[in-house]
Amino acid sequence: MDIPRIPVGQTIETFIDFLVDNFSFATKAFSAVLDAGLDVVEGGMRALPPWLFIIIVALITWRLARSKRTTIFAIAGLLLIWNMGLWNATISTISLVIVSTLLALMIGIPIGIMAAMNKYVHKIIMPTLDVMQTMPAFVYLIPAIPFFGLGKVAAIFSTIIFAMPPSIRLTCLGIKQVPTELVECAEAFGSTRWQRLVKLELPIATPTIMAGVNQTVMLALSMVVIAAMIGAKGLGGEVWKAIQRLQMGKGFEAGIGIVIVAMIMDRVLQKIGSGKK
Repeated sequence: MDIPRIPVGQTIETFIDFLVDNFSFATKAFSAVLDAGLDVVEGGMRALPPWLFIIIVALITWRLARSKRTTIFAIAGLLLIWNMGLWNATISTISLVIVSTLLALMIGIPIGIMAAMNKYVHKIIMPTLDVMQTMPAFVYLIPAIPFFGLGKVAAIFSTIIFAMPPSIRLTCLGIKQVPTELVECAEAFGSTRWQRLVKLELPIATPTIMAGVNQTVMLALSMVVIAAMIGAKGLGGEVWKAIQRLQMGKGFEAGIGIVIVAMIMDRVLQKIGSGKK
């Protein structure tokens, strides 16, 4: 029996074409602002000599993680990256991750708070997150290209969408896990909804929210690597270049650089989230 095909793909394509045709002014403005911000971040880090950058990272790592092992690993790992000739690519990758993560958190945490405070928002957001977190990462590259073309801005856009769900989900979870007795006590003392959120729920939910921040950073790093396919460059670009040229050694070197950056970020954020000194 010949069953009529539901035009799911055609409908999505038509919708994206409509957005591109009617909201190109917004995407151009967003692209210009984002490109300028990325240039500032990346230019600022490139202006530092590698040895000075490594010292600064070591001091930040020690201050935040309070771990000799993590600090020594950060120094040794960054020196290895410098030695392998991947310094500029690493700076580019770190810049992309920083910008993408900040934007993802600026969007995701407020949405998570709204989902925790409003049951109707919660019912809409959670199924949407389920779809977003099960969607293959490569699919997020598709809408980025017609909106922003090839390049770093498209990579940041796809990375924001891909990395945002954990910050939303865990912010909402952290606030909802605040003991009911404490909430009732705050209400009994006449706290407003805003006071209860800022002075009670967010402080208690901070470890859970930080776990979401950690996952967002890791997802941003993984997506930035994948986004090398649409011109993101960085360490992912080095891996992609090595695949195209069958340069196995260079590919593994870039992969090691990605692992080093990921491990430094992960260890520091874990320490911050746990609150251990």
